[in-house]
Amino acid sequence: MKDKIITAEQAAEMIKDGSSVMLGGFMANGTSDAIVSALVERDAKDLTVICNDGGFGPQFDENGNETVPPKGNGKLIKNHSVKKLIATHIGLNKQVAEQMNNGTMQVELVPQGSMAEMIRAGGSGLGGVITPTGVGTDIANGEFTLQEMTLEGKDYLLMAPLHADFAVLKGSIVDKKGNVFYKGTTKNFQIVMATAADTVIVEAEKLVEVGELDPDYVMTPYIFVDYIVVGGDK
Repeated sequence: MKDKIITAEQAAEMIKDGSSVMLGGFMANGTSDAIVSALVERDAKDLTVICNDGGFGPQFDENGNETVPPKGNGKLIKNHSVKKLIATHIGLNKQVAEQMNNGTMQVELVPQGSMAEMIRAGGSGLGGVITPTGVGTDIANGEFTLQEMTLEGKDYLLMAPLHADFAVLKGSIVDKKGNVFYKGTTKNFQIVMATAADTVIVEAEKLVEVGELDPDYVMTPYIFVDYIVVGGDK
C-alpha cells in the first residue's frame, strides 16, 4: 500500500506531455489542486484535457497586473499546457476563448449530460450513447458524433464513448487502500471518470487508515485507484 502513495510531483512526472487526462471538477470544485499545480510547475505540454469546464481564469487590474490567480483547470490553460480541451462550457475563463481564437488550443464542446454518459460508456466498455440532445445543432457535426439515426420516429445522435490515459481526481476522504468518498457536489464527474482511464490518480483531502472509511460511504472502490497523492491547496 505504501507504493500506492506518491507525491504530486511524481504524479506530474507520470503524466507525460501529449497525454489525455480526465480532470475532475465543476467550476474548480473537486479539482486536484496539488497535482494540477505540479503539472504547471513541470511545464506540462500538449495535454488533451477532458473536464466539465475551463476552470477560472486569472483576473487583472487596469494596469494588467494579476490580482486573482487562476483556479482548477484554469491553471493549466494559463500555462498553455492544454493542446485540446473537451468540455461542456467555457464561459468562466476568458483565456479559453483567447487561445481557441488564436489557434493555440482546440476546444470541443459537448453537452453536459452527454459528456457524463459518454464517460460512463467509456468506463463500461459500451460502444456509444444514443441521445436526442444536440439533434439539429452543431453537435450533430461534432467530433464525437458517430451517427445520426431515427428510432421509432424520433431523431437521435450516437455519441462516442470517452476514455483517457489518466484520470486525475480529488477525494474528500481516501483510505490508504484507495477507497474514495467525495463530499457533496465534488462528486460531479469523478465517479464515472474513475472507471474510464488507464491510470487513476486520486488526490486525498484527508487520508485515513484502512477500515476508517465506512463501506457505505465508498463512492469509488480501491480497485479503480492506482495512486494516491496526499493533497493540499497550492
